[in-house]
Amino acid sequence: MRTLVSPAQLRSGRGKAVYWLVFTVVMVLFLLAFVFPLYWAITGAMKAPAELVRTPPTLLPDQWHPDVWGESWERLNLLTYFGNTVLVALGAWLIQLAVDVPAAYALSKLRPVLGDKILALMLATLMVPASALLVPTYVTITDLPILGVNLINSPTAIWFPAAANAFNIYLLKRFFDQIPGELLEAAVLDGASQVRILVRIVLPISKPIIAVVSILAIVAAWKDFIWPLLVFPDPTRQTLSVALQRMEVDMPLNILLAGLVLASVPMVLLFLFFQRHVLAGLTAGSVKG
Repeated sequence: MRTLVSPAQLRSGRGKAVYWLVFTVVMVLFLLAFVFPLYWAITGAMKAPAELVRTPPTLLPDQWHPDVWGESWERLNLLTYFGNTVLVALGAWLIQLAVDVPAAYALSKLRPVLGDKILALMLATLMVPASALLVPTYVTITDLPILGVNLINSPTAIWFPAAANAFNIYLLKRFFDQIPGELLEAAVLDGASQVRILVRIVLPISKPIIAVVSILAIVAAWKDFIWPLLVFPDPTRQTLSVALQRMEVDMPLNILLAGLVLASVPMVLLFLFFQRHVLAGLTAGSVKG
């Protein structure tokens, strides 16, 4: 395998020293870039409001205020907004799997007429700015075609627009393309229907990519702000991102910062728990060379 630095250079004393120096510097820079903002948010929440806005800022609080977490939970009424956000995220996740998995399987294995053109049109929608779709989508959910139903203040206003995700369909299709056709043909010869093949054969061996798509769907619904702001005018139905923004005017800065940290904890834990599946799913379609 050819690399920028030969194995002989790496085995030398100078090569090892340079390698570990560069590796250490890069790792420290990455840690500072990704971990320091989280550290700053956690320690900032436990500072007094006056200390939080002090110039120059302090790396550690002069006086620790660990009670801010419980106070933030109660004053911001986070339990209600956590429940709203979980409902929205789980619904968006389930409806995306229900729509995207069969669509990707059909494009990959059933090969419908003009399937490549359909996939190309789906991917072309990724080039359209999300802001350009806000008005037509809002008009649609305020007067749902055929049914004539207004979905404002309903979680379905989030679920339905999120159902068909072109990027997730593309990821799933790329993974399904790697599944041997002989395996599915054997199941067809045994009399299995396409639905049975999808449920009993394809899905069990597609856990890594399903985990990736699930993480993307849940995180996108959890952190979304603009669309929930439009479709949830009722404060009691708002998600965390919208509710925290609405209450920032009346809340002390440390209380609000603690609420932001608490709101991010579930997504951090979710990624840490499923990180192996995520990495396996992202590399599942790679080609060895």
